[in-house]
Amino acid sequence: MKENKFKNYIIFWLSQSVSQLGSSMTSFALIIWAYKQTNSAMSVSLMTFFSYLPYIIVSVFAGAYIDTHKKKSIMLVSDCLAAVCSFGVLILLLLGELEIWHIYIVNAIIGFMNSFQSPAQTVVVGIMVPKEKYAKASGMNSFSNSLLSVVSPMLATFILSIVGLKGVILIDLMSFLFAFVVLLFVIKIPEANLKKKDKDYNIFHGSKEGLAFLFRHKGIWYIIISMATLNFFSRLTYENILSPMILSRSGSNENVLGFISGVLGVGGIIGGLIVSFKKLTNNNRKLIYFSAAFSFLFGDILMGLGQSSFVWCIAAVAASLPIPFINAGQSVILYNTVPKDMQGRIFAVRNAVQYCMIPIGILLGGFLADYIMEPFMKSEHVLAVFLQSIVGVGDGSGMAVMFILTGLLGFTTSILWYNSKEIKKL
Repeated sequence: MKENKFKNYIIFWLSQSVSQLGSSMTSFALIIWAYKQTNSAMSVSLMTFFSYLPYIIVSVFAGAYIDTHKKKSIMLVSDCLAAVCSFGVLILLLLGELEIWHIYIVNAIIGFMNSFQSPAQTVVVGIMVPKEKYAKASGMNSFSNSLLSVVSPMLATFILSIVGLKGVILIDLMSFLFAFVVLLFVIKIPEANLKKKDKDYNIFHGSKEGLAFLFRHKGIWYIIISMATLNFFSRLTYENILSPMILSRSGSNENVLGFISGVLGVGGIIGGLIVSFKKLTNNNRKLIYFSAAFSFLFGDILMGLGQSSFVWCIAAVAASLPIPFINAGQSVILYNTVPKDMQGRIFAVRNAVQYCMIPIGILLGGFLADYIMEPFMKSEHVLAVFLQSIVGVGDGSGMAVMFILTGLLGFTTSILWYNSKEIKKL
C-alpha cells in the first residue's frame, strides 16, 4: 500500500517537474530579454520582486483556505492562471508590444497564484509520501529542481538562438498542458484530512492558528526566522544580480551565463542524489546550518573572487551542492512535528515569514549594484583601488564585491543560528 502511494507521488513529481521546466525556461529567457532591453540590474531585481511580494502577502491568509479545500483543485486552478499569463506574454510579443512593465504585472499574478500552489503542493507531499520516505521525497524535489537549473538555462539559450523568446514560451505552454492532464486524470490525492470551516472562519483565522502553533514550538519558529535571514543574504546576490554580473564580466556572453547557471544545477543534482539515496545524519540542526555555512563561505566568496568561467563553475557547485541538505533537514523536522490537518496553515505562514526578506534583499541588491557598488568600484577611492586588486576592474566588479560580503555575512549568521538554544532543543 505504501509503495503504491509512493509510486503515485513519483508520477506527480515527474509531471510537475516537466511543467516547472517550461516555466524555468521562460523565466530565464525573460531575464536575458529584460537585461538586454534595459542594461540594468535593477530591472532584473524588479522582475523577481514582483513575483515574491504578492506571494508573501497572500501566503499569510492562504493557509486556512488550503486546509479547507481540495489541494488538487487549488493546483489545477493555479496552473491554469499561470498558463494564461504566459499566453498573454506570447501574444504581446507577437504583436511587438511587450514591455518590461508587462512582465512585472505577469510576475505579480503568478506570485499571487503561487501563494496557494506552493503550500498546497508541500502539503500533498505529506499526504502522498509515507513518513519514512520524507527525506527521500525532499531529495527527489531537490534533484529535480537542480536538474531544471542545469537543463532550463541551456535549453532556453539554445531555443532563444533559433526561434527567439516566442519559441521558449510555446514550449512552456506545452509542458503546462502535459502536467495539467496528468494531474486531472491520473493523480489521486487523498483528502481525508480536509479540515471543515467553523462558523467563526475568516481570512485571518488560518494565519492566527499557524502563528499560535509556531509560537508554542519556538525551535521551529526560530528555524523559520533563521531561513528568512539567510534568504535575505542569498537574494542580495544569487537569483538577483548573478545574471547581470556574469553578463557584465563576460562581455554579455549568453552562453557563459547559461553554462554557469547549468553548473549551479549540477551541484544541486549531486546534493539531491546524495540526500535521496544516502542515509543522512539524524542531527538535522547540523545538516541545515553547516550546509548553509559551507554554501556561503565557498560559494559566494569564490563567485565574487572569480574572473573566469572555470572559477565561477567551482563556486557554483560549492554554492548549490549543500542546498538539498538544508531543505531535507527542514522537511524532516516540519513533517514530523506539524499535524497533517494543520500543515496548510503552517506551511503558508512559513512561506510568508521565511520569504518575507526576499523582496527586500532583491530590491536592495539591485539598488546597491546599480547606484552604490558599481559606481564606487569605478572611482579612485583608496578602498575601491584595494578591492579592484582583489576582484578586478570594469563592469561587474561592484557586484563581485557584493558576493564576497554576503558570503562572509551568511557564513557568520549560519554559525550563530546553529548555536541557538531553542533550535538545539529540537
